[in-house]
Amino acid sequence: MQVEIVITLRESILDPKGKASHHALENLGFKEISAVRIGKFIQLEVDTDDPAQARDLAAAACEKLLANTVMENYEIRLPDSTT
Repeated sequence: MQVEIVITLRESILDPKGKASHHALENLGFKEISAVRIGKFIQLEVDTDDPAQARDLAAAACEKLLANTVMENYEIRLPDSTT
């Protein structure tokens, strides 16, 4: 089963990459873009057909390694599942 994880900086954390990208976009003429935040996208292949188990495994991976939970939030998506 495929699991997708989106990791973003918490709102209270400054995002220098996002700020630099926003500045560059403004210089390129994208004046309508008011802010940019940079994050990470991770895909996992999990050997289970149980959506709850896949979600639990992904959450454990985020808590232990993939996300710095002091500074980052994460969202787990199961695109192959209806849950």
